[in-house]
Amino acid sequence: MMHPEEALQKAVNRRDFIAGTTSGVLGVLTMGATRNTQAQQAPQQQPPAPQQPAAASPAGRVFYSAISGETVQMRGFHGDTIDAYLARPAGKGKYPGVVVVHHMPGWDEPSIEIARKFAQHGYTAICPNLHFRGGKATPEDNSAAMREAGGLSDASAMGDIEGAIRNLRAMRNLNGKVGIIGYCSGGRQVYLAACTLKGIDAAVACYPGGVGAGNAGLTPNQPVDPLDLTKDMSCPLMGIFGKEDKRPSPEHAAKMEAELTKLGKTHEFHSYDNAGHSIFATDRVDYRPLAAQDGWKNIFAWYEKYLG
Repeated sequence: MMHPEEALQKAVNRRDFIAGTTSGVLGVLTMGATRNTQAQQAPQQQPPAPQQPAAASPAGRVFYSAISGETVQMRGFHGDTIDAYLARPAGKGKYPGVVVVHHMPGWDEPSIEIARKFAQHGYTAICPNLHFRGGKATPEDNSAAMREAGGLSDASAMGDIEGAIRNLRAMRNLNGKVGIIGYCSGGRQVYLAACTLKGIDAAVACYPGGVGAGNAGLTPNQPVDPLDLTKDMSCPLMGIFGKEDKRPSPEHAAKMEAELTKLGKTHEFHSYDNAGHSIFATDRVDYRPLAAQDGWKNIFAWYEKYLG
């Protein structure tokens, strides 16, 4: 049992501690009030230096950290209303437009992130859901249904892409130029669109599976190798490939380049070592960060040249 004098001493020490702490808090408040008063009495400081402009993208366009993005409805093939993801810089101005054509795995998060990346680099981007009519709950289920049906029909894809181009060209903040980019099956659809649709100022086909494959893989829904329509291509085309890809293979890429050269079409191809399919797909095992980084640099330079 504690001696009464010891208990009294501890109580006194505790009171002193509390009192001291309170004094310390009051002291901080008093000092703060004094500083505020001094700040009010101090002469007016020079205005802060103007803010530096936003960092530039690799091609020289302004990089927008603030963007807006939303799911919208647009008119596509046969006038159908389908979902699309629209992303654009939050700042005022006139911007080039880009149609993002998703890959065969569907209208998924990585595809939407690509649209957002374009918005951050100063483009208004729209990514239509080409599998919307599948009516399934997930992109994976829609993709499986499309495969079972022999692939998405070229007529439906071209109708929806044409609707996306129209949608961009109706926007008041468009600078008058529209590009198109696609991946995997979307790359094939970009090549086909560049040969059959109007209103495209520049195209980028990333590993366009089936282009240059001839009759292999043709179906009633996809009855033509887009390579056979190259003579009708109406815009500059960039191609991005992995040297270890099988569809398109390096041989397919060589056939594309030879045909484009023979017909005098403006084009630029980039093929990457140690890379297969889906170089840009961040959620897939084929993702190649270094190749993708260089690929984006080339894409933005291409679009700056023809859309800027």
